[in-house]
Amino acid sequence: MLVKSKCSMLVIDDDLAILKSFKRILERNGYEVATAQTGKEAKAKLEKQGYDATLVDLKLPDMNGLDLLPGMEEKDPQMVKIVITGAARSDDDCQTAKRRADIFLAKPVQPETLLNVLKVKLKERKVKNV
Repeated sequence: MLVKSKCSMLVIDDDLAILKSFKRILERNGYEVATAQTGKEAKAKLEKQGYDATLVDLKLPDMNGLDLLPGMEEKDPQMVKIVITGAARSDDDCQTAKRRADIFLAKPVQPETLLNVLKVKLKERKVKNV
């Protein structure tokens, strides 16, 4: 049996600067990070590999980030799903994100906030898996 030493993350955002920033922050804190700039790219990566957590932007160039959440839930109900947005979105989108995701964060997301949320949510995931 293969033992995974690092928690794996998929960061999905169409803004390359945000992707690079989150990737750098997360990797410096011990996470294994993959990135995707579109919903289609994210779906392909999710089909090939499982992740402990995902960070999903609501506004993607080819779809609403919310559309990715049911597939993530189906693939791994324990996957930590964090939804972020910087755009003014409808109340319906925000309410749906809050129901489907483990947490909803507004941009700009402070690194300490993201890291603390991940720590708590991943710990909860481990407890559920025991």
